[in-house]
Amino acid sequence: MKLTILDGHAVNPGDLPWDKFSDLVDITVYERTPQELVINRIGDSDAILLNKVNITEEVFATCQNLKYVGVLATGYNVVDIEAAKRHKVTVTNIPSYSTNSVAQHVFSFILNFTNQVELHNNSVHNGEWITCPDFCYWKSPLMELSEKTLGVFGYGMIGKKVTEIAKAFGMNVICCTRTAQDGMPKSVTFEQMMQLSDIVTLHAPLTEKTKNIINKASLKLMKKSAYLINTARGGFVVEQELADCLNSGQIAGYAADVVSQEPMNKDSPLLTAKNCVITPHIAWSPLESRKRLQNIAYDNLKNFINGTPTNSITK
Repeated sequence: MKLTILDGHAVNPGDLPWDKFSDLVDITVYERTPQELVINRIGDSDAILLNKVNITEEVFATCQNLKYVGVLATGYNVVDIEAAKRHKVTVTNIPSYSTNSVAQHVFSFILNFTNQVELHNNSVHNGEWITCPDFCYWKSPLMELSEKTLGVFGYGMIGKKVTEIAKAFGMNVICCTRTAQDGMPKSVTFEQMMQLSDIVTLHAPLTEKTKNIINKASLKLMKKSAYLINTARGGFVVEQELADCLNSGQIAGYAADVVSQEPMNKDSPLLTAKNCVITPHIAWSPLESRKRLQNIAYDNLKNFINGTPTNSITK
């Protein structure tokens, strides 16, 4: 069996060898594949692994030896699933591999706003503590999380983990989700969550209903002292309207690991917005998380070869 990995660099920039896959298949690895080379590189491969490469009807129609597509992520919108079904190709994804790392990243954003560690560290290294007449000083207001209200939009695995951490900080948690679950925090509407929360964190799937849900109207519902965290999907946000609200002081700050176009567009209004913290889609990427992803990808492929596919989207 022949396996081609189309964009292996994101998952494995050199610290996680693909060696064990060679026990199952003949393997070819490309660090990155531009869209115009996808069909050529797949060629007569039986299986492919990918992260952000688009696999279209044309790919399935042309690469007729293809039987298996393994997406190296939880989201699988890069694959035309209906086309895969028509061509009888199994598509799998990697669920729940990054729950801990993404929840950790959420709180790194939150604590960045509440404790301002980087601001004060830079101040100290610039000599301001040395020349200070007092034993301490703070350059911006600091905030305790205890008794503050966290609004969690979406209550999947990551939303649940974020809730668990928030409760350890003594926060009050409210939740907006499509389906109520036993043991979940107080359920509220989206509008209530935006109005009541000191911090809102986004963890829902991107759908037609959630696309652009963070806009001028919804942001105006928030307290001016409130913060918004997005480690889910850039498509939730109308970025110009968010930037306008940040610049006018409508909300206190925004932190995101995702934007609407990735890599980021140089003209993005978020690059110059006030109190806007952005990381380059790294919440999922600690070594432990990527090891977990790779192990699940291996098991998915092995189980497919053995005739017992797991984590299949096309079943």
